[in-house]
Amino acid sequence: MSPENQAENTTPSTEKTAKATPPKPSKPKSSVIQIHPEGERIHPKKAEGRFARLRIAAVLATQFVFYVIPWFNWSNRQAVLFDIPDRHFFIFGLSLGMGDLIYLALLLMICAFGLFWWTTIAGRLWCGYSCPQTVYTEIMLWIDNLVEGDRNKRLKLEKSPWNFTKIRIKVTKYLLIFLVCAWTGITFAGWFIPIRQFVPDLFTGAAGGGAMFAAAFYGFMTFFFAHIMREKVCLHMCPYARFQSAMFDKDTLIISYDTERGEPRGARKKTANKEDSGLGDCINCTMCVQVCPVGIDIRDGLQYQCIGCAACIDACDEIMDKMGYPRGLIRYTTEGAMEHEYPESDIKKRLKRPRVAGYGAVLFVVIIAFLTGISTRKMVEVDILKDRGVMVRENSQGWLENAYNLRIINKSEHEQSVTATVKGFDDIALTGLPENGIKIAPRETVTIPVQVSTIPEYAEKGSQPIEFTFTYRETDAADAEPTVLNEKATFIGE
Repeated sequence: MSPENQAENTTPSTEKTAKATPPKPSKPKSSVIQIHPEGERIHPKKAEGRFARLRIAAVLATQFVFYVIPWFNWSNRQAVLFDIPDRHFFIFGLSLGMGDLIYLALLLMICAFGLFWWTTIAGRLWCGYSCPQTVYTEIMLWIDNLVEGDRNKRLKLEKSPWNFTKIRIKVTKYLLIFLVCAWTGITFAGWFIPIRQFVPDLFTGAAGGGAMFAAAFYGFMTFFFAHIMREKVCLHMCPYARFQSAMFDKDTLIISYDTERGEPRGARKKTANKEDSGLGDCINCTMCVQVCPVGIDIRDGLQYQCIGCAACIDACDEIMDKMGYPRGLIRYTTEGAMEHEYPESDIKKRLKRPRVAGYGAVLFVVIIAFLTGISTRKMVEVDILKDRGVMVRENSQGWLENAYNLRIINKSEHEQSVTATVKGFDDIALTGLPENGIKIAPRETVTIPVQVSTIPEYAEKGSQPIEFTFTYRETDAADAEPTVLNEKATFIGE
């Protein structure tokens, strides 16, 4: 075949191919404003406003409790002390031993159901204002702002080469961070051992190894989570962020961006007429993203990463004030209100919904159970243990005798004087316990062997019920009304 014929034969197929696969039109390029590049450290801008002041107040309040309360004294001891070695917990006037673990369980239940109830009402306000991770991250950001300056200065410092000025700033910052973390670790250990003794012993080298390890470990974890990890704890490690949606509904208070009012967003001059431009109230300044401690854009809708700190609300309100627009483009509201199911003035009325009532009812019951148990619990507890080695025997008087061990637990912080009597037969005697009672030191447990005897004619063969009656009062309060305890036991006849 000649080249001309070959060209003639190939031309139609080439044309068909060209017709079958037309050239793809070029797509318009989109530009993305990336405030926090992926993988880089987030440097949030300092937010100022009413919610920022509330966060400062929450930080000061929570850290007052953490740092100061252990230094308080109560009845010649540390006011709050969780004495793990001696298995005893002190919370001001409340003294709990191993036999009172039910009350600690109730306290944990109160905290859990309180968190569930509050989350159903107000979302993640706990995370934004009182969570330890948020609080210590906020403290670290205060140090960053104090030493390195606001966001722009910190970004500039990060990109600058290492020189004397940068080294001086970094050393100053990390020295402050070290002091905060070290004192945090020391205070943490002071919740479990007497802090007034631990702090001097720490600087003299007399502190125990376990306490020093606890202080060092907690201080390091504070540095690691609050300074190194920061928002990554909330984004990837916190389980609460994952299951919170199970407690959310359309009436839960959340931070929302008003899309109807803000879109379409776009930059404009302050003097520009918004109506003529056809734009919404959002000027696309990205300030809401720059102040966010977890680096999200609230304008993309509700996200599990949002901790509800309201920094974006403060930043947006400030921009709205400068532009002369009304506040509230970003605000606390509910999904139902945003979808116009009811006006925002009715948000408080939605608190009566079944989910809130259910969590609230359980929380109320647990609180009542805790208060009732604490107010009615006995300061002295007695266990009657039958001596299995001696079932029944005849004593020197010819009476039948049973042996028991009385385990008396003084759960109070005062010495108690305990007396005992027994009943069950017409003639019955209790020996082994002093007539004027026995004195039990504070938080002490003693075991006392006693004998109960009766005339053989009264003691039938087999076991018969008897009852011990114990009375106790504080040794220093002899005129006080004694407290009475009744404990049942059995007497083995011949």
